[in-house]
Amino acid sequence: MFRDVPRFVFFTGKGGVGKTSLACATALSLAEQGRRVLLVSTDPASNVSQVFECEIGNRVTPVPKVPNLEAIEIDPEQAATDYRERVLAPLRGTLPEEALKGVEEQLSGACTTEIAAFDEFAALLTDADMLRGFDHVLFDTAPTGHTIRLLSLPGAWAGFLETGKGDASCLGPLAGLEQQRERYAAAVDRLSDAATTRLILVTRPRRSALAEVARTSRDLAAIGLRNQHLAINGVMPPDVGDDPLAAALAARDRAALAGMDPEVARLPRDTLPLRAENLVGVDALRRFAAGAPDNGAHGAARPDRKSAGPLPALATLVDEIERPGKGLVMFMGKGGVGKTTLAAAVAAELADRGHQVLLTTTDPAAHLAETVDGAVRGLRVGRIDPAEETRRYRDHVLATKGKGLDVETRAMLEEDLRSPCTEEIAVFQAFSRVIRESNRQFVVMDTAPTGHTLLLLDATGSYHRDIIRHAGSAGPGRLVTPMMRLQDPDQTKILIVTLPETTPVLEAQQLQDDLRRAGIEPWGWIVNASLAAADTHHPLLLRRADSEQDQLTAVATRLADRFAVVPMQAEEPVGATRLKALLSASKTERAA
Repeated sequence: MFRDVPRFVFFTGKGGVGKTSLACATALSLAEQGRRVLLVSTDPASNVSQVFECEIGNRVTPVPKVPNLEAIEIDPEQAATDYRERVLAPLRGTLPEEALKGVEEQLSGACTTEIAAFDEFAALLTDADMLRGFDHVLFDTAPTGHTIRLLSLPGAWAGFLETGKGDASCLGPLAGLEQQRERYAAAVDRLSDAATTRLILVTRPRRSALAEVARTSRDLAAIGLRNQHLAINGVMPPDVGDDPLAAALAARDRAALAGMDPEVARLPRDTLPLRAENLVGVDALRRFAAGAPDNGAHGAARPDRKSAGPLPALATLVDEIERPGKGLVMFMGKGGVGKTTLAAAVAAELADRGHQVLLTTTDPAAHLAETVDGAVRGLRVGRIDPAEETRRYRDHVLATKGKGLDVETRAMLEEDLRSPCTEEIAVFQAFSRVIRESNRQFVVMDTAPTGHTLLLLDATGSYHRDIIRHAGSAGPGRLVTPMMRLQDPDQTKILIVTLPETTPVLEAQQLQDDLRRAGIEPWGWIVNASLAAADTHHPLLLRRADSEQDQLTAVATRLADRFAVVPMQAEEPVGATRLKALLSASKTERAA
């Protein structure tokens, strides 16, 4: 699929641009050329199993029907469990019980999950025994914000271990630091070696996606990763006939590509056309890798497929959201499904109806101000910026806990605060502040992609349990923790955003199951960018619209108590006017 593929390849980019499809198709192509391939997902919301239609999980597993190909999905929770056991096992029977409990407490934080997952990631990059026998190792990485954090960790942790004298609770007892320091330094070298490693930046031909990939490219270069290659996925074919939507989509693609960042435009590039079929299963991946026509690219829609019926517009959900006059509205889902755009549209509409609204995000890769593109009366746009929140948190700790310390002790405190785990604590505190603001106004939150969001909610849940435990028998009745607010449907409305495709709907269902296990009931679903709700007669778009019906039916009848469908837009929904158009009735609702 790609030429001269080196031993290590990373597929990265904004969520939903097709990283997993490209990684899986490339792995299949190399394996069928007789190369031994290991495919690794470091995404907490991995869907490699769904694409290959088999169970993979947290152990290296042969992929059925594909000789020479093995895969692993790094599960953060399982990685953390295994990591804690590796640290604790040698200490049992050696340390006093009280000391052992102290180590267990140090390893119970949510930040341990990220470090444990990275520990496996670093092993896959540097462990000769694990790599033996594989010609290529392909990484299907997490969406952009999480990926940049993951890729910056080798340098961050190597630097912390090199000079650190403070709290190393996330990494386990100090005795093990030297071995890990060497592993992380080796990971840094491997990542930056252009002879053996390539980073494929995957994007769609959309202005926002191309702007994001430009930021990713600069951020990667800043940490020494300049061995980059561009893959532009899902380009509308030029043969659009007389279909206005197809013509608009093709023109939008051309304009976005023409306005690409010059530095990104100079990268080596592959362009891949939009396809009619969902890339699920070995046969579909094989056609994609070979550039062969997909099933039904020019055929008619299936006459026997049942319609999902009238498709309710987003405005109907906004009417219900508005009734209390205040509250927290959280948009959740896998990266790339349109959370930022839809959050901005709902926030702008609530403000237009006379409400005070804060629109904010916990996603390191989100750019809300660019989506709103101008002032809207009553709407305030903010962002939980990890770097800024970390700086603020460090300054606060030094000004309080550091006050009056002697020089040596203060230096140790400063060293502790250089740990990458400090960021998670700082972001959580900012998240809690935003939740409190929903007591007096609407707070619309565009959250981070699914895996990162669940880690954030895990931190919230840990805080909730700690507060209840320390409050004692007399306290809980008077406490309102962030988790309590998230669990209360009168205060918080969780909207799950997805696309009308097989894999995104499966991932949204998994997210809903995970939220329910945390005692959080999603309020509604939004299916975004639907061709079934749009006006088109182009054969390729009709086939894609036809393939949406099963997923729309599942959402309408099984998965959601209430839902809305947003049509595919001819123009990128940027600015107040175009955002408002997202609330309009869908094609089927207008016809009803």
